[in-house]
Amino acid sequence: MSKVLVSDPIDQAGIDILSQVATVDVKTGLKPAELIEIIGEYDALMIRSGTRVTQEIIEAGTQLKIIGRAGVGVDNVDVPAATRKGIVVVNSPEGNTIAAAEHALAMMLSLSRHIPDANASVKRGEWDRKTFVGAEVYKKTLGVVGLGKIGSHVASVARAMGMKLLAYDPFISTERAEQLGCQLVDLDLLFQQADYITLHIPKTPETTHLINAATLAKMKPTARIINCARGGIIDEAALAAAIKEGKIGGAALDVYESEPLGESELRSLGKDLILTPHLGASTSEAQVNVAIDVAEQIRDVLLGLPARSAVNIPGLSPDILEELKPYMQLAETLGNLVGQLVGGRVETLNVTLQGELATNKSQPLVVAALKGLLYQALRERVNYVNASIEAKERGIRVIETRDASVRDYAGSLHLEATGTLGTHSVTGALLGDKEIHLTDVDGFPINVPPTKYMLFTLHRDMPGIIGKLGSLLGSFNVNIASMQVGRKIVRGDAVMALSIDDPLPDGILDEITKVPGIRDAYTVTL
Repeated sequence: MSKVLVSDPIDQAGIDILSQVATVDVKTGLKPAELIEIIGEYDALMIRSGTRVTQEIIEAGTQLKIIGRAGVGVDNVDVPAATRKGIVVVNSPEGNTIAAAEHALAMMLSLSRHIPDANASVKRGEWDRKTFVGAEVYKKTLGVVGLGKIGSHVASVARAMGMKLLAYDPFISTERAEQLGCQLVDLDLLFQQADYITLHIPKTPETTHLINAATLAKMKPTARIINCARGGIIDEAALAAAIKEGKIGGAALDVYESEPLGESELRSLGKDLILTPHLGASTSEAQVNVAIDVAEQIRDVLLGLPARSAVNIPGLSPDILEELKPYMQLAETLGNLVGQLVGGRVETLNVTLQGELATNKSQPLVVAALKGLLYQALRERVNYVNASIEAKERGIRVIETRDASVRDYAGSLHLEATGTLGTHSVTGALLGDKEIHLTDVDGFPINVPPTKYMLFTLHRDMPGIIGKLGSLLGSFNVNIASMQVGRKIVRGDAVMALSIDDPLPDGILDEITKVPGIRDAYTVTL
């Protein structure tokens, strides 16, 4: 009989499910050395956030088939190490969706009616009704930033309450937004028109301090902000100043730049600011849901069935995984690159397997390409299992084609993405010792390995343009690591691909496109 180790407190409902197919040992509070010593006895490991599953623990888990995290993230699991060992890693991506959405709605209503302060006032023996005159949400405009599962549920409930809905999500189709009753707009318009703004986006370099002094200045003086997503999306000092100076109506925060919240000016603000200690997923139902969800997946894997929410590659043997891994990395890299070149919302992705690659299984490569394509929007929330689902929810049409006639390379992968801002394409191949090379960008032949920071330009093939661009980048202290030009005909259009040492400073793309002969410029971070 299989053995399962539960190393963090898990709801009994999960234990009961596991007990149907395995011997379950609950041993919480184990030190890393203690876990390493015993993990070799077990076929499955179920955790929450308390246990950190390192490479050393995974290497010691010689019988492990699955690691289950009863929660949304898997940041405490070395997923690459588990993948290399052929161990499935699962989580519960939807277990707390309703809890988080309801908390955001509760915060909005509490802020509108000053419920926390009114409650405290009555308990102090007061009866001060005038101080706590509130506002109705009916017929008010709610701006939803991020229309994922949580944001979509908030929008649906708010619509039922009679609110008007604006939404910003560059990765959601117009059709999907309309199904939810939302009008897709740009961020500036949302900030200007919304009476309430609720955030449901991950924290990324692009979303860090999305709410800052400049964006706060665009809002109505009565606007109220709700953040139950991630700390750091709001510049807390700027928010405190805006509330104190009456530039916005208030805010309700469940997450913070640093947790637990330490000394902060936020603590000194009155009824126009509500603070809760990261309670978005803290409902008894959510804790039961994630325990049941992950326990069912562990049970299924132990019975030889697929897991529904694996974050790596389920159902593949280590040998097959090892063979496909370089090609999947190629597909993911190209997906990430073409998504950034297109910018905004992608409507169609055409994946073409070329040459010898045309005889391979396409599904893993398509999924990897979608994972890369959606990375800028979802970051660690997108994986090889949910990439297709996330793409479908965003209205992205995927087309698979094969072309065995292409002979430039033994096997190459071509991606073409079309979005609201245009169409771009990239082609790549594995050269030498399985090294990824870009072999074509927008139909122009090149041969460069992708690097972390890259700059692409579309320009006229004319004397002096390379020198002008190099001088401009030098004036901004941007160092070029490598550069290659791809062209079809002499003195025609050309593409330039540059690897640079650091991210481009703000505003430099506009300066680049002012260089005579340069038509467009795109920066990419891989």
